[in-house]
Parts: sequence; C-alpha cells; structure tokens
Amino acid sequence: MGATQSITADVTLDMTGSVCPGPLSAAKKMVEELDNGSIMLLISDCPGTGDDLLAWARHTSNLLLSTDALGDGRKGYLIQKGDLWPANVVLDMRGTRCPGPIIEARRLLDGLQDGEVLKLISNCKGTPSDVESWTRKTSHELLGQVEDANGTYQFFIRK
Repeated sequence: MGATQSITADVTLDMTGSVCPGPLSAAKKMVEELDNGSIMLLISDCPGTGDDLLAWARHTSNLLLSTDALGDGRKGYLIQKGDLWPANVVLDMRGTRCPGPIIEARRLLDGLQDGEVLKLISNCKGTPSDVESWTRKTSHELLGQVEDANGTYQFFIRK
C-alpha cells in the first residue's frame, strides 16, 4: 500500500522467522501495552500474517493501516491501536453509496448532545470529500479521519 514510509511507528516488532499464528499472538500482546492511537510496525515473513491481522482488526477497535513489501519475503504491517478520539456513537455505513453515509450521519448527529462524537465508518470513495465539505458548512467539527488497508474510512465528527 505504500503508507509505511509516511507514517512513523511508535514501536517496531520484528517477527521474521516466526510461523503463524506467532506474529499475530505477539502483535496482540504488544498492542495491549500501547496507548490508544499508537502505531506499531509488525515485520513478518509468514504468508498468513496479513489475513490474520485483517480478521483480528475486524473484531477489535484496532486498524491495519497498511501493508508494505520489505524484501526477502518480509512485509511490514502498520497497526493502530484503538481510536484517537473516543466516540459516543458508531455509525457503520460500509456498503452504502454516497451520499447515504452523510445523510445518516446528519440524522444521527441531530440526536446527539453538543460535544458528543460520532464515529462514521464508510467504504464509499466519495465520503471523504463529502464529510470535509459538509463539516465546513455546519457547526460540526471533523476531528480527524483514518483510512485502513482495505480502503475503509473512519471519520470522527464532534457535534
């Protein structure tokens, strides 16, 4: 994916030579010790590591941000622990085409108290520009956005 060069890891875990599920087990233990929002670079040459990490990330609040080939059969996996901003409500709109995510986010934010945060999840490629434009035109604040290795976006919007 190429993002490893632009994101700096807070910690590196080199599991080269370790067979699966060793890299995943070690990553889980390391991530538990990190603060939310911290980034770990996991290096592994086990071919199943990427699939293991994707499945694990799907069932946790952690994100697989990118995967990069490092040479010699090794790959670097950037993993973010948890969310940078705690959300009061999560709206998962994966599979919904634009402008659906924005329409539903607006409806949901109408019911939130001032200062509360919505985490909007979408894999529609138009959502980033929609969210940026919409938050500029409203009193809502876009705290930040993150894109994972699968092209899914997470937006943190404060009412």
